[in-house]
Amino acid sequence: MTHAPGSETQISLFSADHLRTLQRPTLVEPSLEMSHDALVHWIEAIAAFQRTVTIAPPLQQTSLFDAAAEPLLDAEGIDPFQLPRQNAEFWRWKADDAGVAALYFVIDCTVPVLLYVGETVKSNQRWKGLHDCKRYLMNYRQIHQRHQRPSSLNIAFWRDAPVDTRQRQRLESALIHKWRSPFNKENWRFWGTPFTTGS
Repeated sequence: MTHAPGSETQISLFSADHLRTLQRPTLVEPSLEMSHDALVHWIEAIAAFQRTVTIAPPLQQTSLFDAAAEPLLDAEGIDPFQLPRQNAEFWRWKADDAGVAALYFVIDCTVPVLLYVGETVKSNQRWKGLHDCKRYLMNYRQIHQRHQRPSSLNIAFWRDAPVDTRQRQRLESALIHKWRSPFNKENWRFWGTPFTTGS
């Protein structure tokens, strides 16, 4: 196509109608092809592993010098299944404050199985924005509904986490490794990624 000399109008290769269809968001349904037996096997394998995890008594600091150097970080003494739980949709509710530095654990209480370990500096605000794990949980619920299996997704906070971000993240990493929580990408090599597709 040619333009008249001095013309500043750009000619479009597409019609106005075609451009409007390109600008509409495309809704993509998650492609979750998992049989009932595969779902049961996946969950039972994770739950069986997590039942082998031992909880050690909390470590005690033995001297004033240790206490002054750095707070004691003890992933071995944290049992996510013994923490108070609340509905995983807690982030939709209005909170009176931003919360505290914490580690959090997403648990399907029907099994029970620990699905995700995370950390936050503000426990009441962590999931208000975008979070990949929220999508995984939606897919997890959908496949359970499709196979008419119950699920009860809850979240538990450990509010004694260090305020220092690096210390908190080290503790989070140790717990992810210890429990092999399947929605943490560090453990995808063990359990695969059946719930990470879709939008």
